[in-house]
Amino acid sequence: MDPNANRNALLSVLGTMLVLAMVHLAGSHGTEYQIRILNNIAIFIILAVSYNLINGVTGQFSLAPNAFVALGAYTSSLLTLTPAEKEISFIIEPCIWPLSVITTPFIVSLVAAGLVSALLAFAMGFPVFRTRGDYLAIVTLGFGEVVRVIANNTQSITNGPLGLKGIAEHTTLWWSWGFAIVTIFLVARLIRSSYGMAMKAIKYDEAAAEAVGINTYWHKMLAFTTSGFFQGIGGGLLAHLITTISPTLFTFFLTFNLLIIIVMGGLGSTTGAVLGAFLFTWGGEWLRFVDEPMDLGFTEIPGIPGMRMVIFSCILIFIMIFARHGIMRTREFSWNWLCGKLGIGGRLR
Repeated sequence: MDPNANRNALLSVLGTMLVLAMVHLAGSHGTEYQIRILNNIAIFIILAVSYNLINGVTGQFSLAPNAFVALGAYTSSLLTLTPAEKEISFIIEPCIWPLSVITTPFIVSLVAAGLVSALLAFAMGFPVFRTRGDYLAIVTLGFGEVVRVIANNTQSITNGPLGLKGIAEHTTLWWSWGFAIVTIFLVARLIRSSYGMAMKAIKYDEAAAEAVGINTYWHKMLAFTTSGFFQGIGGGLLAHLITTISPTLFTFFLTFNLLIIIVMGGLGSTTGAVLGAFLFTWGGEWLRFVDEPMDLGFTEIPGIPGMRMVIFSCILIFIMIFARHGIMRTREFSWNWLCGKLGIGGRLR
């Protein structure tokens, strides 16, 4: 056995245990606001890491994650709401059978959300991957809008523009961070596999990849379907965190936020997607103080609502100017690098 592989496996387990210990401490001693921010970070990690698989690793400019998140959110919510709760929510048209009488445990609803979103991604892939480049972006953007419009007009399934309310708040730090860890692990393993190598080859030169025998169509389908699966789970977690959803929540603005995250972190880097999700979610909240009046002693600055987004946008522009390929570029976190910096490499061999 490779000693470096054994060491990396041990450090990965220890790192996971450290994250879980921090989750336990945050859940026990954190405020409700802090716990909400940590849940948001974990959900955006799931969405960003899975979105990076198709956009960053495979190089396919998809603009459809809002469709998968919406489908996952509605699927999970409809499966966890009780028949009585659905009867109260659907006041214009009753919920269709069998959704009107089905109630499942939270974990079952999340898996179903992922599977339904993956099925949509698989079905979308047939027409989508007959195009390339900007045309692919336009087609996926159109599919995202189609899903939102359907959700806005199917009264008997999604309750239309009224949305779904009274969703149980099942999402906890254990659920969100547990799925975040699983998503990072599985996506990272996929990227390091032969399938991941083929996806990277497609990104850099699709014609050359086809020339050496790579079935580019089905590798893109694999990346797109896998991405849709995890985005559906992320949507289910989001719905059971905010406890109310409507079609206005799943506009292109959600896709735009995820695009900012993966570009800021570095296209093709899973580590970058994690860092980008953390900085985007936590940074946006940390800057809230600039919206409030500030007394500097020699002068008082009045509060300007929305100023935090202006500053946040300037920070993003600064990053794009001085780190055009993102914070991590295409690099990944390495235990060997960390051990070398801490000077403990020899002791772990």
